[in-house]
Order: sequence, then C-alpha cells, then structure tokens
Amino acid sequence: MLQLPHQPLQAVAVPPARTPAREDEGGPWHAEAVCRRDEAGLFFAPSKEPTAARLAREEAAKRVCARCPVMVECREHALLQPEPYGVWGGLTAAERRVVLARRRRREVELRKAAATERIAKAG
Repeated sequence: MLQLPHQPLQAVAVPPARTPAREDEGGPWHAEAVCRRDEAGLFFAPSKEPTAARLAREEAAKRVCARCPVMVECREHALLQPEPYGVWGGLTAAERRVVLARRRRREVELRKAAATERIAKAG
C-alpha cells in the first residue's frame, strides 16, 4: 500500500474507460495526464476481478500516476467529485475514502479549536 507523507492532499457499473473531466468541470489539467497515453483498463477494475489481480493492476496504475505532472490535480478532482471507482491521482477508491474521512475529522477538530479559542477570549 502506498504510504503518503503527512501533508494536506491537493481515487455497481464500472466505467469502460478512464475519461477526463470536461473543461467546465475540472479544468484543463487532464490534457497533461500521463494516463491519457496508457491503457485505460489499468485504472478501473473489470467485473469479478480476483484480489491478487486487482492489487497488481492498482500498483501498476499507481506507477503511472507517480510519473504524472498533474497527479495532485487529478487526486483533488477525484476527492471533490467524489469519484467512486478506479485509481485517480495515485489513490484507489478505498484510499480516497480514508483521505476524505481524515479531512472531515480535521475540519471538525479545527472548528472545535476555533470555538474554544473564541470562548477563552470572550471569557
């Protein structure tokens, strides 16, 4: 599993191919995506894919993402949509769910800290 450094991150029918966001949705970042030149099947699971095959395919997709100049933009797109399937920005759908959960917890903690600070200043 890909271990990311602790920093803010700027991943049923399966789509037949990886399609970039439309210009009005995600901007022009996708024009520079390395995955546009690679096999689209690498990024989405075929139906009833065995676990070992899925893990190998996801790792291969992540290697493509690792050399992509727009990996961060792709990841943010997938987190903001949120994209429920496939590897986007070097993260699987499960990894993106973890990132989103961490972001939600961090937002709650920041709101609590801000409220506590306001109370302390008022008191």
